[in-house]
Amino acid sequence: MVDNIGSYSCQKYNFAGASSASGEDGIMKEQDRLLPIANVGRIMKQILPPNAKISKEAKETMQECVSEFISFVTGEASDKCHKEKRKTVNGDDICWALATLGFDDYAEPLKRYLYKYREQEGERANHRASKNEEKDDSLSYRGDQTRKSTTPLIFPVVERSKTSLSRRF
Repeated sequence: MVDNIGSYSCQKYNFAGASSASGEDGIMKEQDRLLPIANVGRIMKQILPPNAKISKEAKETMQECVSEFISFVTGEASDKCHKEKRKTVNGDDICWALATLGFDDYAEPLKRYLYKYREQEGERANHRASKNEEKDDSLSYRGDQTRKSTTPLIFPVVERSKTSLSRRF
C-alpha cells in the first residue's frame, strides 16, 4: 500500500475548467490530494496513551485511508448536488451521503452535531447583532438627541468568474 515511498504519482482530475495550484492542465500531485500528515498524526495521538509512538508508515496509511474516505463521501454528496443543479455542498448533503453509503452510525451523530452547531452560530450572530445595536446607540448620542439609522445595509451580489481558482463540487 505504501510501496511508492520517496516518489509521488500524479492523477488527472477534472475540475470543470478551474485551474489548480498544481498546474493548468488539471494534473494534481498525490500529496496535494491527501490531508496533511501532521494533522492526521495529531488526531491519531489524541486517542493513544501519552507515551505511545506512531510509526511513519502507520501515519501514511491512515493519511491515505482518511483522504480516500473523505473523497468517497464528498463525491457522493457532490453528485447529489449536481443532480439538483446546486453548486455548493453543505453539511446536510454530507449527512445524506454518509447515510446513503451505509454509514448510518456516523450520519446520525453528525446530524445532531450539525444541528447544535447551527443553533450555536445563530445565537452568536444574534449576540453580535445585539452588541452592535448597543454600540450604535451609544455612539449616536448627541446631547439630548439620539440618532438611529433606519437605512438597511445593502450588499451587492458578486458573481464568480469562470476562471476562478475555486473548485466546483
